[in-house]
Amino acid sequence: MTASTSNPFPGRAWLLLAVLALAGCSRPPAAEEPLRAVKVVQVGTSAYDTEPEFSAEVKARVESRLGFRVAGKIARRQAELGQHVQAGQVLAQLDPQDFRLAAEGARAAHAAALTNRDLSLADLKRYRELREQNFISGADLERRESTYKAAQAQLEQAQAQLSAQGNQTSYTSLVADVPGIVTAIEAEPGQVVAAGAPVVRIAQDGARDVVFAVPEDRAALVKPGSPVAVRGWSGGGELEGKVREVAASADAVTRTYSVKVAIDAATAPALGATVYARPKALSHNGTPVLKLPTSALRQEGSGSAVWVLDPASLTVRSQPVQVATADGNEAVIASGLMPGMLVVAAGVHVLSPGQKVSIYRDKSAAAPVAVR
Repeated sequence: MTASTSNPFPGRAWLLLAVLALAGCSRPPAAEEPLRAVKVVQVGTSAYDTEPEFSAEVKARVESRLGFRVAGKIARRQAELGQHVQAGQVLAQLDPQDFRLAAEGARAAHAAALTNRDLSLADLKRYRELREQNFISGADLERRESTYKAAQAQLEQAQAQLSAQGNQTSYTSLVADVPGIVTAIEAEPGQVVAAGAPVVRIAQDGARDVVFAVPEDRAALVKPGSPVAVRGWSGGGELEGKVREVAASADAVTRTYSVKVAIDAATAPALGATVYARPKALSHNGTPVLKLPTSALRQEGSGSAVWVLDPASLTVRSQPVQVATADGNEAVIASGLMPGMLVVAAGVHVLSPGQKVSIYRDKSAAAPVAVR
């Protein structure tokens, strides 16, 4: 009789092997997210430090475009760009040949009219004597008087034409009517210009304006007479000016309003100099506001948001905020926060809602950094 070998626990063995196999194929437990350290700031009110400043240019209050009062070809141009000219100084000249010929013709016509008038006057005197002696009729005398009046009218017309032609000849010289600085040359010798076409631009001596542009939303705040501080781009002392004029309509391209500020001509920077203007009407210097570092802001949807820290649970939550403007490197918060809140100022890009964090402490500090 042959003895057979058998496993007393065949079912249990296979079960044990299956459990071990499943245990070997299962995933290891996920590692816990590290506790992130963040820097926080305590929301509080502080004074607004920045004043709005605009780039501006110094301009003459009156700038004239001068041109010839007659048409012609420019023969000479004496004025140069940047030159200071006096009243009565010749700036440019037209070719006067045609005007001289016209003036000579007017003088000849005047001489002919004068001779004709003198002859008519002599005839009138003789006819009056004949009338007194009853050698001619009254009708003949009236005809001679009419002839004399016509000759006198022709003489007056010739005199007017001669004076007008003399003026035309004098208009061939372009002279400065006021002292000032030549700021532009708009025509050159040899060029034929029409009457009134600009040839030279002159910035008149005297009052100076600082001209700059303000955005459409601030134009209503700048009133004529309000003070404006002006400082030079290259340094120097600060000047005080007053708003003289605000444009009635916005520029068609930039949609900004031009503002002219009157300053003292004696202390004004050079014409065309770049300066900076600070309208006092737009200043909020010293106004208490809520400010945060720009590093605390992040984009959320179509607006801005910050992470607010719950000091009890050390977890963060997202808080939408509205940014009013910037004050240096800080953002001025219009709404969304209250004084005393703790806001994450660094590390905002790696956080998620409800995440637990720790407050970063500067190891080099002798004592823990207090949250402000």
